[in-house]
Amino acid sequence: MFRKGLLIVFSGPSGAGKGTLLKSVTTINKNIGFSVSATTRSPREGEVNGKNYFFISVDQFKSMIENNMLVEWVEYCGNYYGTPRKYVEDTLEAGIDVILEIEVEGAANIIKQYPDCVPIFVLPPSFEELRKRIEGRGTEKQDVIEKRLERAKKEMNYIKNYKYVVINDDIERAANDMNCILRSEKLKIKHNTNILKDLGIDIGRENNVND
Repeated sequence: MFRKGLLIVFSGPSGAGKGTLLKSVTTINKNIGFSVSATTRSPREGEVNGKNYFFISVDQFKSMIENNMLVEWVEYCGNYYGTPRKYVEDTLEAGIDVILEIEVEGAANIIKQYPDCVPIFVLPPSFEELRKRIEGRGTEKQDVIEKRLERAKKEMNYIKNYKYVVINDDIERAANDMNCILRSEKLKIKHNTNILKDLGIDIGRENNVND
């Protein structure tokens, strides 16, 4: 039984445990892939083209911008980074779920472009715990930590753009919650219209299959 993959837009403040959570989720769910970004920076030692990034020239990147070939893009430290539209859409058509781990501003644009996407926001159990996690890294000075916490407060205001929230107080429970969200999404009528059509079922316009 074939279903098109889900586009998962995944965001959260620094210290929410996004990386650890996604690692746990993909250990449980093997049908999830991460989008491969395009970049104009040079490959670092050990990086593989098409696996870590698509390494392209500045002219190629600008051409992709002009031709609407990127889902989103940003210029950072003199280099361009972006998500190739074709790679994402081809992966979804192959039935593989795609996770875009992205900051809140970029996520807002993607949600507008792909209204059927699954926007998930991850939060720590409390702001005190967030501070504890960031300070516990021991890699940043106090002024940088305060800036991260202020940024986190601003990012949390974007949560209204998201459909689901996962509280990352226990990594195993949070991973299970996220996989439950994805399983629930796959069972919605809008993701099974091809199966219903094959069965001769007419859902009719009166049914809102976009919820």
